[in-house]
This record gives sequence, C-alpha cells and structure tokens, in this order.
Amino acid sequence: MKHPVLLALCCALLWLQPPPAAADATTPCCGPLTPAAQALARVLDASDVEHRWLAHQHVNWETGEADRFTETAGLGRATHCSAFAAAIGQRLGVYMLRPPQHSARLLASAQTGWFASAEGQAQGWHGLADAAQAQGRANAGELVVVSYASPDPARPGHIAIVRPSLKSRAALDAEGPQIIQAGASNSSSEPARDGFAHHPGAWPAGVRYFSHAVQLPAG
Repeated sequence: MKHPVLLALCCALLWLQPPPAAADATTPCCGPLTPAAQALARVLDASDVEHRWLAHQHVNWETGEADRFTETAGLGRATHCSAFAAAIGQRLGVYMLRPPQHSARLLASAQTGWFASAEGQAQGWHGLADAAQAQGRANAGELVVVSYASPDPARPGHIAIVRPSLKSRAALDAEGPQIIQAGASNSSSEPARDGFAHHPGAWPAGVRYFSHAVQLPAG
C-alpha cells in the first residue's frame, strides 16, 4: 500500500498541472494547403466564374461564354452549375458526366447519381464521408465536388466544387466547406451553406461529397 504522504503529494502535483490548451478557434480544420492545392486554386480562379456561366444566358458549357441560342448540346438559359463543374473537370483532365453524354437539363442530379455508380467509380470518383473529409481532400489538391440530387425529377439539383481553404473547424461546422460555383449567383468563394440556399432540403443533410485525384504541376 502506498504511503499516505506520498499519495497526497502525487494528487497535489496532478491537481497543479495546467489543463490541456483548448484548440485555437482560428486553427485550420482540415490540414495545410499543399502545393497541389495551391495549383488547384489557380485553375479554379482562372475560370473567371463570376463573369462566365452566368444564369439566364445560353453559354458554351466548356468556356462559360455566352453564345447564340442553340440546342445542339441541350444547354438552356437557366443556371449552369453542372456545366461549370464539368468544365473544371475537363481542365483538370478528370471526366464527369457532361454534354453530350447527358443533356445539360437536370444534369446536376444526374451527375450526383453518376459519381456513385459503377461507371463513376471506374472513372476514379470516390464518395466521401463528410464535410471535413471533403475540405481535407481539397486541401490536399484533389478535385472535390459537393452535389445534390433533387428528389423531384422535374426540378434541378445543384453541384459545386470544394476549393482549398484554411477555414476553422467552427466555421466548417457552421457553414460547410468553401466552394466555387455557378448558379443563381456565381461565386469564386463562398460557404457551401450559402451556395445551396436556393435548393430547399439540400443543406446540410441532402448533399453528398465526391473526390477524384488530380495530377497538376505544383509550380
């Protein structure tokens, strides 16, 4: 049996130990930005999404530039979230469902199902568990999408690309990963919560995350 005095001394020393430091509220939630993530961010920023793939215009899905109205690719005058996502994939050498394999109409919902399909997996797409994993993969330089398939087959879903970000865990929990998107309003950087606000039922429980490896020069 331990000596009572020694036992009391040990307890006193333990009591005097400072509590573990709380995590800094500004500490990034999902790892540092790798050189690959920085290269990815340059590709995303070079898309000029805030001036292309604009809603209520007929656009070339690959460039986002307005063109003459034509139905050759099925691309109408509504929003162009899925065309923008497909165009970024093309620039990164990554295939996702896109025109002409699928009409641009209701494409985001179709893409969401395709990512999880055997064909999507064969093309290198993988489902992710949650927002933290999605932000972490983007910070590692992977192409990550967050998408929503509308339960109403007559209404559009939505898709956006998760961009590298050093946001905190508190911010991630409150607003989701950082995204770049075309939609009702185009944005080069905003929280996923805001990007999916026009789709009731999408955020947060209705969205899904998928990633694909990318080979980009770090310089």
